[in-house]
Amino acid sequence: MEKWVYRFDEVDLAEAALDGDWDQVRGLLGGKGANLGDMSRIGVPVPPGFTITTEACNAFLDNDEQFPDGLTDQLDAALAATEATLGKTFGSADSPLLVSCRSGAKFSMPGMMDTVLNIGINDAVLPGMVEAFGNERFVYDSYRRLVQMFGSVVMGVDDHAFEEVLTEARAAAGVETDSDLDASALSGVLESFKQIVKNETGQDFPQDPNDQLMMAVEAVFHSWNSDRAFAYRNADGIAHDLGTAVNVQAMVFGNMGQGSGTGVAMSRNATTGEPNLEGDYLINAQGEDVVAGIRVTKPIAELAGDLPEAYEEFDAFATKLENHYRNMQDMEFTIENGKLWLLQTRDGKRTAQAAVRIAVDMVEEGMISKDEALMRVSPDHVDFFLHPQFNSESKEAAIAGNRQIALGLNVSPGAAVGMVAFDPDLAEAWAKDGKDVILGRPETKPDDVHGMLAANGIVTTRGGRTSHAALVARQFGKPAVVGASELDIDLQERTMSVGDIVVNEGDWLSVDGTTGEVFIGMVETKVPDIDDPWLTKLLGWADDRRELDVWANADYPSDAERARSYGARGIGLCRTEHMFFEQERLPIVQRMILSDDQEEREELTFSLLPYQREDFAGLFRAMDGYPVVIRLIDPPLHEFLPGFDELITEIADLRIKLVSTSDAAGQDSINAEIAEKSEMLERVESLKEQNPMLGLRGVRLGILRPEMTRMQVRAIFEAACEVTREGIDVHPEIMIPLTSHVNELERQRTVLEKEAKDVMAEQDIQIDYKFGTMIEIPRAALTADQIAEYAEFISFGTNDLTQMTYGISRDDAEGGFLIDYVSQGILPDNPFFTIDPDGVGQLMRIALEKAKSVRPDLEAGICGEHGGEPRSIGLCHELGLNYVSCSPFRVPVARLAAAQAAIVSK
Repeated sequence: MEKWVYRFDEVDLAEAALDGDWDQVRGLLGGKGANLGDMSRIGVPVPPGFTITTEACNAFLDNDEQFPDGLTDQLDAALAATEATLGKTFGSADSPLLVSCRSGAKFSMPGMMDTVLNIGINDAVLPGMVEAFGNERFVYDSYRRLVQMFGSVVMGVDDHAFEEVLTEARAAAGVETDSDLDASALSGVLESFKQIVKNETGQDFPQDPNDQLMMAVEAVFHSWNSDRAFAYRNADGIAHDLGTAVNVQAMVFGNMGQGSGTGVAMSRNATTGEPNLEGDYLINAQGEDVVAGIRVTKPIAELAGDLPEAYEEFDAFATKLENHYRNMQDMEFTIENGKLWLLQTRDGKRTAQAAVRIAVDMVEEGMISKDEALMRVSPDHVDFFLHPQFNSESKEAAIAGNRQIALGLNVSPGAAVGMVAFDPDLAEAWAKDGKDVILGRPETKPDDVHGMLAANGIVTTRGGRTSHAALVARQFGKPAVVGASELDIDLQERTMSVGDIVVNEGDWLSVDGTTGEVFIGMVETKVPDIDDPWLTKLLGWADDRRELDVWANADYPSDAERARSYGARGIGLCRTEHMFFEQERLPIVQRMILSDDQEEREELTFSLLPYQREDFAGLFRAMDGYPVVIRLIDPPLHEFLPGFDELITEIADLRIKLVSTSDAAGQDSINAEIAEKSEMLERVESLKEQNPMLGLRGVRLGILRPEMTRMQVRAIFEAACEVTREGIDVHPEIMIPLTSHVNELERQRTVLEKEAKDVMAEQDIQIDYKFGTMIEIPRAALTADQIAEYAEFISFGTNDLTQMTYGISRDDAEGGFLIDYVSQGILPDNPFFTIDPDGVGQLMRIALEKAKSVRPDLEAGICGEHGGEPRSIGLCHELGLNYVSCSPFRVPVARLAAAQAAIVSK
């Protein structure tokens, strides 16, 4: 019979059954269950219990939500073993055993699935518990917590109904917190809670402890498919078919008085990565009080004063667990009358900054290798270092203008600006409409996760560093400030207020998750420089490890300088047509396009040469010593002219203006403008193509309008000669775009190389140069051996290559049917986001094999947007490309991704 249940002390059995593969053990028992078993066998004080496997969850969900055969019997046996270990009996009035029921998937999903505590209490057990524990208040508090959690989690009662009763009870007793309510008050709360369950569900609160347990197990299984769990898995790239385990564990109690407490803490600071304990705790409380953000928590350092022996013991176990798992740990603990228990440990969620620092520190501490450090930091972590921060001058102005309205806990760094929404559904809707959103909540709950993922930033008025809001924000890189207690959020009125200041829903807020500040209005942001010493060191290790070079796409010297400062070792794509759109150049380009006279066209074209020469000289200076790939003009000519509809409208407006103008001079001026625009309209019509992206552009334009590409090549080589005299080491690579037939490349190269040699002869300087082409048409890939006869390098333009391989227009499809194709599983991924390995990837493989059969030393790279996407970089490494080229802001990401690809391939 299938084994569905493993006691914590049976983790060795699971490991043996799976040939010692700990990853499979985590898949079977979930991360929490596996770690509880592991903690037990290394001597960490863990309350006994057992784990129901993820396979049981999937069997339940696949079998009309019926427990699989044998599960109930195995659960009863495991429960009996727990009873025997503790000398207590589940459901007994004499020596009662209470248990918790918690989810635990292979990958941590904090707060996304369900938990029920204190299972096993009922009206019959209540007197025996009072006698056994000698603490009437504690017993009533535990019972009311069970009814509240069970009612909301298992029976679907709105939690607000319970909270209203507690609010009224605190007011009646004249106390501020639930922990100050006495036994009499809690007895009344308990009866009200049971009545709420009856009123809302039509059923009494279940009195049979076994019913409570099995219903709780079902609820945890169900929670795997909850909307919030789905949203979290989608955002974190977790598969939907893994299922969750269920951990049933003997209860220990942090709500038994001033010698008891509960908390959540990390072995290192999860925000900064500093090597010290970070977390929150509460005296006389249970775990949900800490993470829910309802009560004001205390920082973990203060536990040393409240319960010093427990603190020292916890500190020692934190170090032991971190050394055992070789990673920063997130631990949940309870202290019952001075006795410390650890309820779980897992690798802690952390900010990007913390992830980088912890990885580097652990290498320097001798705990992990450099390769392990590189694999522990994700490309998204590196990307977050380039997220906006507030401009210091704008922020100082906001402070001087008294626009700072709150200071809370800085739990997830970065700057966010947006319109405040007080409802997660509204936040999601606004984000889908393209609005920037800040989600404001008193505290967040798991059901809010879709709004949190949609928002630019998050603000809560309650909660600590280990609250739900803090954990989710850190996980997904959302700037967040929690526990901003000066603020009062009224969810009914949809307002946020502090003193006399009222912020209405839809008003702008600026949130600084690095400092914990909240501002009214919009504070300007800037892209930061990468100056983090730990990131610098990590990326240096990445450079030593990777085999792919990382270049950048840059059209201007300022872009090139930024790219180089971020670690780029070349320019893989300079799009020269962007330079033609400059204000002083566009009129010349338009006159050249409008001219029918070949001599005039050539004169106008070469009048652009000084501008282009200056552009290229700036790029060469910025990239001294590194190659610069310059793509010759690529788009069709109509893109440099006003649009057809735009011209029609302008001409119509001028004719209306002409009718209302009486003086002759004014009429002459308008008529001249009409004539000019009409001429331009005629040329736009003559250049119109049914499919311009497959029309007269790229190499075809260079062949039919050779003066344009000749001018560009002359400008490139004149600039190269100029900067060479300055001592700059220059390596231009001229890329001819859109080649489909070798004859195109041969003809265009012949003309352009003659121009290059003429310049070098005139200047009496020899330049180290290459000619090559973009592979962006399938035919070019399939005939790359022929093309390599005339190309020293090739660069895959994967944007167009994907369009032409799939027969899909990216601009039309990405906002349309592609979304449905990916969501319905017709395509595994958006091929414009990550390279399709079976189609586009195969064309790349064929092209490389054919080209290198003719020219073994051929240089090959990629310059489409895929060049900065980690999975695509992995494919480029596998194919043996020389480099990837991406936007300057993706260069640090690509450096890490290339190193990870090299590590994985070994």
